[in-house]
Formats: sequence, C-alpha cells, structure tokens
Amino acid sequence: MTYQEHIEPNFIRPIDPEEFSVVLLGTGTPRAYKGAAKPAVAVIVAGKVFLVDSGGEVVRQLIESGIMPQRIEHVFFTHHHYDHNGGFIDLFISSWRTHVGIIDGRKNAMKVYGPTNTREIIQKYHDALQYDISLRLSYNKSDVDGALIEYTESDNGVLYDQDGVKVTAFEVDHRPVKPCIGMKFEYRGKTVVISGDTRPVENTVLHSQNADLLVHDAYNKAWLDQIAADNPALAIQVTNPAKYHTTTLEAAEIAAKAGVQHLVLTHHIPAPRRTPEAEASYLAGMAEIYQGEITLGRDLMEFRLL
Repeated sequence: MTYQEHIEPNFIRPIDPEEFSVVLLGTGTPRAYKGAAKPAVAVIVAGKVFLVDSGGEVVRQLIESGIMPQRIEHVFFTHHHYDHNGGFIDLFISSWRTHVGIIDGRKNAMKVYGPTNTREIIQKYHDALQYDISLRLSYNKSDVDGALIEYTESDNGVLYDQDGVKVTAFEVDHRPVKPCIGMKFEYRGKTVVISGDTRPVENTVLHSQNADLLVHDAYNKAWLDQIAADNPALAIQVTNPAKYHTTTLEAAEIAAKAGVQHLVLTHHIPAPRRTPEAEASYLAGMAEIYQGEITLGRDLMEFRLL
C-alpha cells in the first residue's frame, strides 16, 4: 500500500506557468465571522504562488482553494496587525518539507517581504518556533535551509523583480499602524494592485493607474453609523477602527480616478450577509461613481488575468 492510500484525497489546483491569477483566501477582519477568514490573497503568476498577508486561517484556506501550503515560498506583508500575520507560524511549518507529503514542501528559506518593521516582528514568530524547528532538524531530518527566513524590506520601491514578475511596494496611510504598504504586481502587461489597509490616499491612485484589478479594503459607512447609533455605549469601538480604512464610496472614487478595469472589495466592515439584498445595500452608490466592474469579494473567489 502506498502512502497516498493512507491519507484523505486532496484537490490540488493545477498551475499554468503562463497564468496570472488572484485568489481571495480571506476577506474578513480582526472580528471573527463565519465564511470570512482573516485577510490573505494568493497571487499566482509565472508558475509561482505569492502570498499577500497571512491571516489566521491561511493554511486551511490555501488547502480549500487547492493551493497546497507546500507551494508557498514567498510571503508579502502589507502591515503587522495580527489579522494579517497571525497565521504565519502555521504557514511556516506547513510549507516546509518536514515530512512526507502529497507534494514536495519548501526546501529553501522562506522569502518574506514587507514594510521596514517586518524583520523585527516576523523574526519573533520565528524565534518562538525554535524548539519545534530544532526537533524537526534533529529528529525528522528536515531540510536545514527550510528552517530559515530571508527578509526584504521596503516602504516604497521594488520588493521583487524576477522572471518577468515585478512587485512594487508603495506607502499607504493606516496610522496609527505605520508603516503600511500596498503592492503592485506586474506581469506581461497586466497589473494587479492590493491596497493593504488604508485611508484613501493619492499613492493608491498613482500606482493603480489603468490597473486590470484593484483589490481594496472597504467598509460601509452608513451601516457602521447605524450600528453606532443603536449601540451608543460601543460607539467608539464601532467607529474608531473605520477611521483608518476606506469607505465603499471612497474605494469607488479611487478606482474611477485611476481608470481601473475591475474593483474588488475586501476586508469588509461589517461583513455583509450572502444575500442579493445585503450585497446590493453594501455596494449602494458605488456604480454612480465608478462605471467599471465591481465585485464584493468573498473567500475563495478567483480572478484570472492571463
């Protein structure tokens, strides 16, 4: 009997070496919602999978999408709120070739990219794993290089440029969280921009010019205002987090100014129910501002550019 016969079958998504696709792994927020995992986006391009942010359920969401975690060698962080990096410890071990698996795991160092406080924060996660790592190296005889992390940090500038894939960081405004960056992926004349968590900023407009796809965080201001009015004792907790995000209408304005072809909303505050009525209410007024395609992002949605 082979090893494969002992384990649950898994769907492994085929990856065309010529494709350029985006998979929303998590469209939620720090608050836990059913059906909305913590933020993470997989960018599949030139035969590789680049992960943008690593929320708490990221390994499970990768598996659900057919992208086994062993395929992840490049992780990009927009910033270091826990909902964007809390799944890194699980991802680091799950992606490493520490035992026999369905597909080969990562044999090389994990490549981690992000703003200029990334090494300071992610290295603490790595340090917390040292006991586990030492056992896997000494007892499981796992690949030594796979236990390592290589860091690339920048708040503005090119983070990655290989095999025709270029990833550029640009600073956004998520204060008091600072630094925080958005990212632009370019490949064969196609462009994908991921905003990161941010207030509306001209830098997003600048880097999203004529982008094929803009994935932008958004909240519905009217909904939050009503929740605060109905719960005055919690008004600060309800409205303060929204002050460093972008409203649905502001996201539409950014997409219109930049001439984006397709706007995808994520990091929903609050997460709308999966009904046509709730989704229409959440998106109300956007089409009058931006005439391009608008999608209310949901976990495991996929967008293919090439």
